[in-house]
Amino acid sequence: MGGTMDGTKQQRRGNTRQRIQDVALDLFAEQGYEKTSLREIAEHLDVTKAALYYHFKTKEEILVSVYEDRTRPILDLIEWGRQQPHTLETKQEIVRRYSEILAGAAPLFRFMQENQAAVRELRVGETFKERMQGLREIIVDPDAALHDQVRCVSAIFTLHAGMHFLQDLNASPEEKRKAVLEVATDLVTQAHEGTRRA
Repeated sequence: MGGTMDGTKQQRRGNTRQRIQDVALDLFAEQGYEKTSLREIAEHLDVTKAALYYHFKTKEEILVSVYEDRTRPILDLIEWGRQQPHTLETKQEIVRRYSEILAGAAPLFRFMQENQAAVRELRVGETFKERMQGLREIIVDPDAALHDQVRCVSAIFTLHAGMHFLQDLNASPEEKRKAVLEVATDLVTQAHEGTRRA
């Protein structure tokens, strides 16, 4: 019975932590990381600054936790990809899964795009580079011709571009996501066929 109580308390704590992350990310995206204070985050949550401090001591701690939680699926994908052969099916699956990860963490990636200077200063920027490097390793066949390696890397950036630069296109978010995924999948397919021809 004690276990249930602990579980409930843990769950409540998790929910508060997530609420803080969501509100902070909204504020960071809306008015910029630099211009957002812990006091404002506490006010938007309708909690005291002390209650906020219980979970996070600084804005950077909040941002790093948001980043780590929302991008954990990228690490899982890299781990999965390292166990797979460099087949076309694997590459297509990597692209499909990464597209879903980006869709699920869209507010975070939008924030990172719009606050590049702040992100570079924080350790989030460094970790993001490492994750992109990990993705590159699992999608690029090192024996492929250079232009086919470029196609594979371009597939990843096509998915990023779809989030940031296609907002004004006349299509629903789901239609855009499908079109971007199709183009990214075409790129890895062409790269794979190029490798087989070589």
